[in-house]
Amino acid sequence: MNVPRTIRIGGASGFWGDSQIALPQLLGGGRLDYIAFDYLAEITMSILARARARDPALGYATDFVELVGRHLPTIAAQSVKLLSNAGGLNPNACADALRRKIDDAGLSLRVGVVSGDDLLDRIADFRECREMASGASLPESLVSFNAYLGAFPVAAALDAGADIVITGRCVDSALALGACIHAFGWAANDHDRLAGGSLAGHIIECGAQSTGGLFTDWETTGDWANIGYPIVEVAADGSFTVEKVDGTGGLVSRGTVAEQLVYEIGDPHAYLLPDVVCDFTRVMIEETGPDRVSVTGARGRAPTGHYKASATWEDGFRVGATWTVIGIDATAKARRIADAVLRRVGAMLDALGVVPFPETSVEVLGAESAYGTFARAEAAREVVLKIAAKHPNPKALELLVREFTSAGTSMAPGFTGMAGNRPKVMPVIRLFSPLVPKSRVPVTIDLNGTVETMAFAGHDHDDFALPVEGVSTVSSGPDWSEVPLIRLAFARSGDKGNAANIGVIARDPAFLPYIRAALTPDSVALRFAHYEPRNVERFDLPGIAALNFVLHDVLGGGGVASLRNDPQGKGYAQILLDAPIAVPPEIARMLP
Repeated sequence: MNVPRTIRIGGASGFWGDSQIALPQLLGGGRLDYIAFDYLAEITMSILARARARDPALGYATDFVELVGRHLPTIAAQSVKLLSNAGGLNPNACADALRRKIDDAGLSLRVGVVSGDDLLDRIADFRECREMASGASLPESLVSFNAYLGAFPVAAALDAGADIVITGRCVDSALALGACIHAFGWAANDHDRLAGGSLAGHIIECGAQSTGGLFTDWETTGDWANIGYPIVEVAADGSFTVEKVDGTGGLVSRGTVAEQLVYEIGDPHAYLLPDVVCDFTRVMIEETGPDRVSVTGARGRAPTGHYKASATWEDGFRVGATWTVIGIDATAKARRIADAVLRRVGAMLDALGVVPFPETSVEVLGAESAYGTFARAEAAREVVLKIAAKHPNPKALELLVREFTSAGTSMAPGFTGMAGNRPKVMPVIRLFSPLVPKSRVPVTIDLNGTVETMAFAGHDHDDFALPVEGVSTVSSGPDWSEVPLIRLAFARSGDKGNAANIGVIARDPAFLPYIRAALTPDSVALRFAHYEPRNVERFDLPGIAALNFVLHDVLGGGGVASLRNDPQGKGYAQILLDAPIAVPPEIARMLP
């Protein structure tokens, strides 16, 4: 086997609906061996399930086929291989549609399909499985049920000669890791290398989030209209560099890459993937040039014997509506409107003999609803009032929309909004996350009719919660001052089901002890007390001078099960960056 020294992988998509500027940009200047397209979030699977129910030929990311179809001659000329989970719930249909595009272009690119993740027709085989967080039983009726497959099937498809690999539900980072396994010949017990390749995949899996997108110091990140999408150059030992195409906007720096590293990882000592249990606590990130960062130090352990699965199920209906309120005392007017609308509709439902709304949500956007008791915007003169509710009967929600709209002539002055924008009632899709035994999930690789079946094992172990050494503590003095966290740190937040992750990275390692002293699990829980977290965990990443917090049960169900304006916790890091941190004079003097 001719093993290359490095391979170059571009990240062209972070979700279904990401910008289409990435692929031509990466083809134009990336000098790439592989391009990975990540399309699938938990909620995406339920959307694809509804599409497949309407038309058995659908259930995949159709825009992937259209996008790639437009660039097939360039893809073939460059011999760059494409890796994508765009197959969703119907990877074979996705592959067939792409093959038609290839035939129409007169090309001979080979499309491989990885399947076996879809367990919907086998619900009875997994009735004993329980939800990972709550221990609840599997719902009776599911919309989708998919195991998160790993990287070795992707590598097997490449080994068999595929130019394009399409999968169903696999771990986002497995696309890039599959390329590494194929190129370098990594074995299942090369745990440190697998962890490094997984981290490389994690860095690019969210598209431009690692190249300046969502960065704390957003004003430093260049032209967003032409933001550069990420490229990782991975070495045979699992270390890698991160960069972007020359001449594009965005930014690659220690901060941008570190923010993506901590994004939604939970326990950084035990980031559980199908192929390896990753330990990112000792990872080092170093700027080696303009828009170029080196990443080393990922460690790995043997994987468990289970796949995480993502099941979705319908639980009634939901609707949310927004209107603008303008003028003096806008916040007070908005709150009075919400109170009146909900009381009015509640009385109407009662008169009809209909059960009340089991859950409602009122947020006054512009009055810092997300900040709870830390809000400082009562004097706002323009706010957006959001009222949302759930109900088993969609007609009750249609009634809510109508009566909310009627406030335009019967309640506060300054009530307005964009015409013709009445919201639609939608099903509530809840996420259920069990573990399923790997031995009961055979994986199939199909390349032009040649089929291979793979089975995977692993073993369960309980050494995940090992302590992190070398964490220092500090105590404050009388001459200390308080500064907002944003002056000391970068931060990024996101969701995992109904839990929020907030990663905090010290701008200078010297700042970390003071950040850690102030941001205890209790103080962070207090900061988000209005969301009533069940508990808050704190994890240390001393390699990049960072902390990761996991706030459990704070997203109102998460995803489309939530009525919140921020159902994925995207703004939680911004809220925490306001927190006061006590620092001594010598640290204060270091700050700009």
